[in-house]
Amino acid sequence: MRMLAPLGDVPESRSWTDDTRAQPRHGCAMTNSPVLVQTRELTKRYGDRAAVDRVNLTIRSGEVYGFLGPNGAGKTTPLRMVLGLVRPTSGSIEVFGLPPGDMRSLVRTGSLVEGPGFFPYLSGRDNLRVVARWAGVADRRVDRALAEVDLTARGGDRYAAYSLGMKQRLGVAAALLKDPGLLILDEPTNGLDPAGMVDMRALIRRLGDEGRTVVLSSHLLGEVQNVCDRVSIIAKGRVLAESTVADLIGEPVLVVGADPIDEAARIARRLTGVPVEIIDGVLHLPSAAIAAARLTAELVREGVAVHQLTCVEQSLEDVFFALTSQAAGGDVEEVCSDAA
Repeated sequence: MRMLAPLGDVPESRSWTDDTRAQPRHGCAMTNSPVLVQTRELTKRYGDRAAVDRVNLTIRSGEVYGFLGPNGAGKTTPLRMVLGLVRPTSGSIEVFGLPPGDMRSLVRTGSLVEGPGFFPYLSGRDNLRVVARWAGVADRRVDRALAEVDLTARGGDRYAAYSLGMKQRLGVAAALLKDPGLLILDEPTNGLDPAGMVDMRALIRRLGDEGRTVVLSSHLLGEVQNVCDRVSIIAKGRVLAESTVADLIGEPVLVVGADPIDEAARIARRLTGVPVEIIDGVLHLPSAAIAAARLTAELVREGVAVHQLTCVEQSLEDVFFALTSQAAGGDVEEVCSDAA
């Protein structure tokens, strides 16, 4: 089984009142929260190929942190190194201020990496009991973990009879057995149908809202944009950008079509005091600079005909393709979308 690393005995009950839990602030940088995971110049080479290339990450308590990149971009290997399953070629990692794989950090970490592995002939509940004994967790944690992933009613069914979505949720339940402050999930929606994806996203967001630190890797843009507070965009083993989703997307743009366009630009600059661009024959200006209704009224009052008014928000997909295209010299990698 790959969900949990070997542990010593885990206390039967635990309340994480230290830095493993924090009040979630979706979309915020959380710069005042304690750092749970820190990597510096993290590198993993296989011969001449760099699977991970000088990666610097800072993951803070209480946030849902996303690794976004195409399949093969180098998302899983850093997670394996954080868990102590793979040794880095160079660089450093600290998890809870400890080396990766340290028992004191593993006892506070749950993980689902590269899919769950269970006995098909056992029930979901009995499979979790096996994992609980191996991890040194009291059996009473099993029913609580099943409840957290909404599998209580199907806990007595054989694992072989589970749908793919139920199997993924049971894998998350196994990762939750230790009541971890840090939860690492590698492509948890892989192979799920649209309904299963929605359920898994809601579960991940709920876990984050409860104050757990969740690290999520995915090649699905919508998944990361909908559930993550901060994101690293990764391609060819390198981090191309790391920021909040809101900062990566940037401020919405007000697009105004008017005639005459030069006069409209002059009026908009006078009213807003911010740069106003004419792109493809229409005005582009920050939407926060002025209310659309006021701008329209002023343009019309001064004799400018307005025939288009649109507020355009850049998507994470736009940012992703811009960054990966630039990194690849225009050769964009595998398409990342919910249709992928």
